[in-house]
Amino acid sequence: MLHCPSRKAPTFGHLLALLCLVFSGWLTSLSAHAADILLTGVEDSPGVQTFTQALRELRPADSVRFEPLADMPAPGKLSGDIRLILLDLPSLDWRLQDAQGPATLVLRISRLQARQRLGDSLPPRLCLLWSDPPLSRQLRLTRILLPQVKRVGVLYDGHSEFLLKELRQAALPLGLEVVTERWDNIHDSRPLQTLLKNSDVLLGLDDPDLYNPKTAKNLLLSSYARQLALIGPNAGFVKAGSLASTYSDQSDWLAILDDLLDEPPAKWPRTHYPSRFKVSSNAQVARSLGIEQIKEASVAALLAEGERRP
Repeated sequence: MLHCPSRKAPTFGHLLALLCLVFSGWLTSLSAHAADILLTGVEDSPGVQTFTQALRELRPADSVRFEPLADMPAPGKLSGDIRLILLDLPSLDWRLQDAQGPATLVLRISRLQARQRLGDSLPPRLCLLWSDPPLSRQLRLTRILLPQVKRVGVLYDGHSEFLLKELRQAALPLGLEVVTERWDNIHDSRPLQTLLKNSDVLLGLDDPDLYNPKTAKNLLLSSYARQLALIGPNAGFVKAGSLASTYSDQSDWLAILDDLLDEPPAKWPRTHYPSRFKVSSNAQVARSLGIEQIKEASVAALLAEGERRP
């Protein structure tokens, strides 16, 4: 009768060697898929360092670093594999000097800022992440908080006029009429007063020529003298006295970046509104207008649900 030789049990040394091989292969695989993420901007401030560290913690498998704009070479001299994130307008101006260069995410740029620098064109390999809330989202916020309104008053100037067509298109399915007044001279209150007479609510465009510390007092006192709410243009203006606005904070932007960086740059959108956002409201203003307490988280969830529907 034949007996097959018994197999020897693997020794501890063999198991250890096998484990080292597996671990080495795993590290090699991680290294092959790790991304080189480079953030740049003028200021190397504590806030920038905190943001960079937070992104680094979100993406431990990647190389995430910040370099001051003053230390950066020409964009075309950077490796094409780098994923570049621009933190301010000077860094965008630097990037626009060279058509060559890596795929680039432009973080928190407003529609007006992009228009002033790019006009109607959008250079290749740029993904613009808008800082101002979508007009459609602000209009739906208006509809939720003030369901009785019909006429939405909007001030504009030469810089923000291009947004009006989009605004009117977004208002149509909501049954809202957009009433506009051009306001080229902020020291002349007649356009504002005319608009207030013909509107049920004011919607602020994120136009710093019109909505700034110099105009805030006149805008807010005039609108509330007629018991009209101001929606927007941003969370900062809510603190000054507007009723409410949608906005995205640092945690939202970090999550948005994390999602985009999971995708190959070829799949990045050319422009992108933040899909993650919150609602800010001014409780004192709401009370003065006879509006019940605004549940910010619930309103934000309702808005987000509406945007997810086809």
